[in-house]
Amino acid sequence: MSGARAQILGRIRESLGRGAPPTDAALVERLESPTPNLIPARSRLAPALQVDLFVEMAKAADATVTRVSGSAAVAAAVAAYLQRENLPHRLVMAPDPALDRMGWEGEPLLEIRRGAATADDEVGLSGAFLGIAETGTLMMRSGPDSPTTIAFLPETHMVVVPAAAVRGSYEEGWAALRAAAVPRTVNFITGPSRSADIEQTLQLGAHGPRRLHIILVEEAEGDGPAG
Repeated sequence: MSGARAQILGRIRESLGRGAPPTDAALVERLESPTPNLIPARSRLAPALQVDLFVEMAKAADATVTRVSGSAAVAAAVAAYLQRENLPHRLVMAPDPALDRMGWEGEPLLEIRRGAATADDEVGLSGAFLGIAETGTLMMRSGPDSPTTIAFLPETHMVVVPAAAVRGSYEEGWAALRAAAVPRTVNFITGPSRSADIEQTLQLGAHGPRRLHIILVEEAEGDGPAG
């Protein structure tokens, strides 16, 4: 770090009442052994109740939710939702191998393109890394099999979440992410995009999708968790 930059940052720390920055060893220790934050009591539930809370909170945030039994029922749920909302049976899907095993052969009228979304795509489908019950939030990892553009460009975003991937709190979600692999980007999605910046009037779809539809996959007999 240059001397001038060190002086500027030193003055900022001094104005904030902070001491010298931690050493490299202290930073490594903090990253490897993070201290959990507060965990809301409402999220400290049995797994089945966490799933119910996730659905309740997602709906409260203006998302819609379909619960299906087994991954093979996902394609039919996608087609039914598109028909119900009078949307085109055409979508861009994340190139996630887990999504390829969800019964698409039973819905031949669906037009599916795999890859990143563009401004011309009206409907996008991706898989969530986790669902967070305390706020009904989707935890999305970026990567080759999960293009971030699908979560932002199409007006309708559909997300597949295995019930086994629901966690009670954000702290549990971060712990699971660290145990897996931390990607370049983590996006948290709670309901459709919204803004009240203009005259304090709530507008859906202001900075992204105006519809968020979650397909919650509950384990069917003989069907392991999607992943």
